[in-house]
Amino acid sequence: MSDTWRWEYDPDSAHVTGGVPAEITAEVERLAAQLTELAGMGVDIGDLGNGPRTGGLRRMDAAGGWFYFLASPRDRLIVVVRIVPPFDQL
Repeated sequence: MSDTWRWEYDPDSAHVTGGVPAEITAEVERLAAQLTELAGMGVDIGDLGNGPRTGGLRRMDAAGGWFYFLASPRDRLIVVVRIVPPFDQL
C-alpha cells in the first residue's frame, strides 16, 4: 500500500460533476488536493469541514456552494461524493 494520500470521485467524475460549472469543479478539485497535502503532513482531516461526527461524511464550502467528502485513513484516500453549486447556478 502506498503511503501517499490521493483523492477521487465516487462513483465517478461524470456522476459527481455532471451539470456543475467548470469553475466550481476546479475549486473543489483544488481543495481536495489541499486536503491530501494536509493529510500527508499528518493533519487529521476527519474533523475538517462540517459534519455530525468526526470521521464521517464531511461538508466543506467551495466557491459559494459546497461539497461532501469522506476521508479513509486506512486507504489514504479522500472520496468526493457530491458537489452542490451556489443556488443561482443550479
